[in-house]
Order: sequence, then structure tokens, then C-alpha cells
Amino acid sequence: MANPKKISLSQSRDIPFDKLVLSSRNVRRVRAGVSIEELAEDIVRRTLLQSLSVRAVIGEEGQPTDKYEVQAGGRRYRALELLVKQKRLAKNAPIPCIVRVDGILEEDSLAENCQRVSLHPLDQFRAFQSLKEQGLGEEEIAARFFVTPQIVRQRLKLASVSPRLLEVYADDEMSLEQLMSFTISDDHARQEQVWETVQRGYNKEPYYIRKLLTENTVRAIDKRARFVGLAAYEEARGIVLRDLFSQNDEGWLQDVTLLEKLVTEKLAAEAKTIKAEGWKWIEVAPDFPYGHTAGLRRVMGETEPLSDEEHARREALRSEFEEIEQRYFQESDEDLPEEVDRRLAEIEAALDAFENRPVIYDAQEVARAGAFVSIDSDGRLKIERGYVRPEDEAPVADDRGDASEARGDVDAASPSSVEGTQFASSQDPTNADSSDADADGEEDGLKPLSERLVMELTAHRTLALRDAVAGDPDIAFLAALHALVLQTFWRYPTASCLEIRAESSTPTVQGPGLKESLSATAIDERHANWEKQLPDEPDLLWEFLCDFDHDSRMALFAHCVSLTVNAVHEPWNRTQGRRHHADQLACAVSLDMTAAGWKPTVENYFNRVPKARILEAVTEAKGAGMAELIEGLKKSDMAEQAERLLADTGWLPEPLRTPGVETVVVTGEPGSPEPDASPSESSAAAELPAFLTAAE
Repeated sequence: MANPKKISLSQSRDIPFDKLVLSSRNVRRVRAGVSIEELAEDIVRRTLLQSLSVRAVIGEEGQPTDKYEVQAGGRRYRALELLVKQKRLAKNAPIPCIVRVDGILEEDSLAENCQRVSLHPLDQFRAFQSLKEQGLGEEEIAARFFVTPQIVRQRLKLASVSPRLLEVYADDEMSLEQLMSFTISDDHARQEQVWETVQRGYNKEPYYIRKLLTENTVRAIDKRARFVGLAAYEEARGIVLRDLFSQNDEGWLQDVTLLEKLVTEKLAAEAKTIKAEGWKWIEVAPDFPYGHTAGLRRVMGETEPLSDEEHARREALRSEFEEIEQRYFQESDEDLPEEVDRRLAEIEAALDAFENRPVIYDAQEVARAGAFVSIDSDGRLKIERGYVRPEDEAPVADDRGDASEARGDVDAASPSSVEGTQFASSQDPTNADSSDADADGEEDGLKPLSERLVMELTAHRTLALRDAVAGDPDIAFLAALHALVLQTFWRYPTASCLEIRAESSTPTVQGPGLKESLSATAIDERHANWEKQLPDEPDLLWEFLCDFDHDSRMALFAHCVSLTVNAVHEPWNRTQGRRHHADQLACAVSLDMTAAGWKPTVENYFNRVPKARILEAVTEAKGAGMAELIEGLKKSDMAEQAERLLADTGWLPEPLRTPGVETVVVTGEPGSPEPDASPSESSAAAELPAFLTAAE
């Protein structure tokens, strides 16, 4: 067998920079990657690591000239050119070049770029690790390779994953995203255990790997973690698992027992401070159920007044805020300068402080009232002051005359009592004789009217008042509003002659997220706002409402009526009329539970129903094809995938749907009217994780 022909390589030589020109035929036209400035700095630090590929420039007579055009290495040429302009490199400095003679220029340029193989990410991670082991810090590595220190930390973290898993990644049996998910734990044994677990199942998604690695932990965004603070938790030797690849700096607190202990201690310390204000009792808990203040009277204090200096300061801030708004928000739609935006934030914070001033309470009320100390949804301390329990209310004076008269008025307010009085007046000879006897035996001088006579007279007045009120709808509305407000904001309303009963009760069930729902928050804020506006004493309420404008009366009336709504389905209460009326009311206000903030999750729905219901929901919202894709999953995995698939569809379970309000969006194959496209043909399948849509 003949020996193969040996090849000859292109010559290499040093060519002065001023003899080089950039070829217009270089195939790379789009700039990408490291900037020219960064490449120039890298050349300064390490000199030129790769030669330029050049060809002699052909003159007009077809003969080579002393100039050479750069066919491959244009970015290196521009970086050298920049250094020459900066006088950091001589214009005639010798540049290492490979001189090409044969072939086509464009082919050489294309081949150099196409034949280039990028460094495998794992090799890069390990190289960073090697640099660190040789004494380079994260900041120095970042500066040398023109990346941020965060990127360096991320790559070093990837290199610290279990060597066994790194080999799996090197063999392309694990994606980079999957490898990234393992970095939240430093326990190599646990990492390998989780990888074996996901290998045996369908779900190999990064989020699922993170979930398995963070079982029995508390997320850093949990309100308890925010309340205590990560610094305090770590100072107490608590361990935080961090995901360096999360955009939200996500982490997990590993020692839940320690966290609960820190929460309890901090709440107890805060409660001690609140107790020193003189409250009779303090209730402390990380969270209280929705409606925990039901049945308690709220003591409304007075906001501490502003001093003259504070008032002037507040007005000055308001004026400054208005001036900034007029200058920047009316003249231009561009983003605010950083210093202006920062100043606006400072002004808003200062104005909020003026609005949220301390409240001064009556000392006698403080002595019988208490406070609830807990944590709000954002992890801030939440203090609810001024609630009086029924057993702590001041005793009511025993005035039998007034009490009897009040009871008489109440009795006279009902049709049966009025009719009964009239019947007794005409038919009961005993009562008539008693009344006459009182009149015959009357001595000189005025005596109080008998109770019997007062009842008869007020019965007539009641009927006349009913007839008059029926002829004045505005006053009738005002009287009804007065009765509703008394029962809504005072525990023992006695200042109304209307027998209107308004029951406001806490829902009998406390489902996940009920207290933090948008509706609950809006109701509580609205109720607190009305409490601040109403007078302290119920006797002053009528005059207060008379001075109200029409819109305010209507808003207060709607609030009071809304608190009497009870659309809860109770197994022991099979009243169909109430459920039917709830549907009618929902239609009238166009209730949309999706707009109200409810969406199906693993916690509030999918883990509470059988697999058939989960598949039914996915079928309704995304089509039968999607349901088939998750049909073979375990219940927990199926629930998680259903939550992901239905997150933005507006799907609602039947008890939350309002007749006539469209809430379900079915996504199927484009152009197909049927939602049961096959999994392989459904365009919506792209929304699923890769482990469900990848071909076998």
C-alpha cells in the first residue's frame, strides 16, 4: 500500500500591523460575543493568543502587493487597531499571521468559524474552579474574563455539584438546567439520591428537582422568613439553601424548627412592648384565621395631631411632589432621572409617615380592650389594637323605666303586636277596667301615664309612622341604612326603631388562602375606613348620616348589605332558595372569580380531588389531548402539571362559576373547532415540560 501524500501547511510569519487591512469579504458580518474593547484589554493582559489568517492583496496588474488582507480574525484586527489608536501598540508592531495562498478567501473565512468548537460548559466550570484553587478570587476572575462576580459564583457552584452528576452532564444525559437545579444543595449524597428518583419517574423538570431537594424546608419568601430576616436566621446558625440561578434570589431555610422558635421569640418581644401600652390582653400568633375579630367591638382612637412644624413640613413635601409631577409627567413620557425617582420615593415615604401617625386611645377603653399581634402577608409586624370582648364591656345601667319603654317600642314595631294591642283595647274588660280605675282614682297633680296607655298610644304612632315612611323612600332608605350601620359597627345596637336584622358572620370554613385573598383584603380595608369615619357613639349616628351626601350613603349601604351575604354551601343547610339567589346576585354584579384573584392550585383544588377531576379540568381548559399527556402520571405529579397548565386559562370549578360569565379558554390545535386534538398534533403541547412532549 502506497504511503499517503503528505500535506504542506501554510506559512506563518510576522507582518507589521500597518501592512494589514481588513478584508471586505470576511463572512462574519454580525458582531457577537465579547466586545472589541474587552478583547483589546484581554490582548493587553495575555498578548495575542491566536494568529490572523491573511492573503496578499492583489494589485491592478494582478501581482501581489506588500499589503495583506485579513480574511479570518477581523475582531482581533479591530482590537489591535484600537490599541494602536490608543498608542498602546506600535503601528508597525509585528503581528503573527498565517499566510494563505491557495483556495477561496470566503471558504477559509467560513471554515474557520464553522470548524470552531466552543468549550464545553463543564470544562469552563472546572477551569474557573482551577483558577480559584490557584489563588484567584471571584472578583479577579470576573475582571479577567469580563463577566460579573455573580456569573463566576454561578459557574463555581456548578463545578461543586456531585462529581457523579457532572459526569452524567458531560455525557449529555442531563441538561444544563437540570444541573443548575442541583446547586441549591451541597449534599452530594442527597443530590445523587434525587437524581435516581427522577430517573425512575416521568418528571425530570428542574423545578421538580428543586422541589425534592427542598422538601421539609421553608422558602425565603415565606412571611415567617421575611419577619425574622435571613441575617438573624443565619446568625442563629440556620442553614439557607440558595439558588444562584434564580432571578429572585430564591432560597430555602432548612431548619424549620429554628425558624419557628425565632418567630415565636420575636413576636413575644413585640407583644411585650404592646402590652406596656396598657391593653388588658394580647393575643399572639404568626397568623389568625379570617374573621377572628367577629363579635368584638372595635375601639376607635384619635390620630395624634400634627404640630405646626410637622404640618408645614407635610405641605412643603406635597408642593415639591406636585412640582416634580408637573415638570416630568406632563412634559415627557421618558423615564425619570435616577435622582428624581429616588427623591419621589423619599417624599412618598415621608408623606406615608404623616398619614400613619400613632393613634391615641381613651385610657378607660384601653383598660378593657386588647390587641392581636401577628405577621402580615409581606412579613411585617401586624398589630390590631382596640378590640373589646363581650365579657369586658362596661355594665349597662339598670334603668327599668327606660328598659320597659324600649321593650314597648320594640313590641309595638311588629304588625302582630299592634294588632294585639288594638284587640286587647277593645275586648279585654279587665285591662279596660284597670285603666278606668287608674283614671277614676287619680288625685290632683300629674302622674306618669300608665304603661298600658302608653302602649296603646304608641301603637297608633307606629302605624302612622309606617304609613309616613312608606311615602318617603329617601327617608326609608336612610332609616334602613341607620339600622344596618348600627348592627354592623356596634355590638349592642339599641338606637333604632326598625326591626331590621342584619347578620354578618364569618364563613364556617377556612380554606387555603382565604384570609390573604384579594376580596378579604378589600373588605377589611373598606370596613376599617368606614370605622374611622363614623362617630364614636351610636346616638350621634342619625345626624351623621343625615349630613352624608347621596353617594356616600349608597356606598356605606352597599358595604353593610355586602357583609350579610352568605353563599357558603353547607351540608346541613340544603336550602335551594339561598343558592339560587346567590347565583342571581352573582349574575347581577357580573361576578368573575378569576378577576377576584382565584386560580386553581395544588393546595386549593387539585390535591383535594381525585385524578378524574384533574383530568376533567385539564380537558375543559386545554383539550383532551393535553389531558392524555398527563393521564399516566402519579397523583402528585398530575396535580402539579395541572396547576402549570391551567395557570392563566381562567378555568374555574363549577361551584365558582357565574352563569353567563365566560371563564374557560380551551386551547387546541389552530384551526380546529374540537378541543380533543391528539397529543402529537396539538400546538398547545409546546407549553408542557419537555419530559412530557419529547419523543420516545
